[in-house]
Amino acid sequence: MDRAAFYTVADARYFLGAVGLINSLRLVGHDEPIHVLDIGLTERQRELLDAEVNLIEGPAEIPGNLLKGIAPRRHPASSMVLADADVIVTRRLADLIDSAADGNALAFGTGMERSMPQWGELLGGDVRPTPYLCSALVFCGGSLGDEIVRVLDDHAGDVDWELTYWRQNVDEYPYVHADQDLMNAALSTRADPTRVTELDGRLLASPPFAGLRVEDERTLRCAYADGSEPLGIHHWNAKPWLERTHHGVYSRLLRRLLVGPDVAIRVPDDQIPLRLRTGPFAWAERTAVNARERLRWHVAAPLAARARRARGAAP
Repeated sequence: MDRAAFYTVADARYFLGAVGLINSLRLVGHDEPIHVLDIGLTERQRELLDAEVNLIEGPAEIPGNLLKGIAPRRHPASSMVLADADVIVTRRLADLIDSAADGNALAFGTGMERSMPQWGELLGGDVRPTPYLCSALVFCGGSLGDEIVRVLDDHAGDVDWELTYWRQNVDEYPYVHADQDLMNAALSTRADPTRVTELDGRLLASPPFAGLRVEDERTLRCAYADGSEPLGIHHWNAKPWLERTHHGVYSRLLRRLLVGPDVAIRVPDDQIPLRLRTGPFAWAERTAVNARERLRWHVAAPLAARARRARGAAP
């Protein structure tokens, strides 16, 4: 069994995000095995990944975030790091990996207070108070890690995707947040609370990345105004490689991880959107997108809010 390993899930649409994650891990110094559950990659994408990761064939008909337990269950490690394909790691994670290997579970806070009594009925156990944690980057090991990935794998089919956040968004549904609710259900019914650590949510930065700036694209180093540096960034909403989003912290680092001269996986230009490539045309597209987004933030959105307030005030 490996001392530590990383696990993610990707299909053809999430390929570039997965490359960003993998290249970031190698760039910050992680040489541990990386296992990628393939749920619909193209043959060319598999060829590009093959030299750097262990590809595992998975089911293509199930949403990827419900399949996080398959790869770590097939290829367990003493310390297992489950990472979403829209995460970029910006600092080494050695201390968290070591803590997980001692039989702990660590993940980042969400700022949400959520605990469902149905979790006990669904998983068979008492629901104990635990913090509600983000499932985008999870460190777990020992018997607790084995139990977390077992629950994620065995109970993925229990989640009704039509009731989740991505469809009808039924808040009272116990698995409305899909894998995240399932992971927290496992922690609250299976874990000794003293073995669960809530990490500062700011250290896994998420949109709109308020107050966060890129300090050094070469090393991926980012920092807030108070000097604290996140361990990773998570673009949980619109994906910059799929949509023309603001070219901010995540997009800048993703671009560096796709076209930089020192990355582990080199992606041909024809697989990268123009705005994420090098050259004057790419720069022009990024500039145009940012101008459009600034107009939306500072003009269109305030006008729309003012109109909504006016309608609400009308008799």
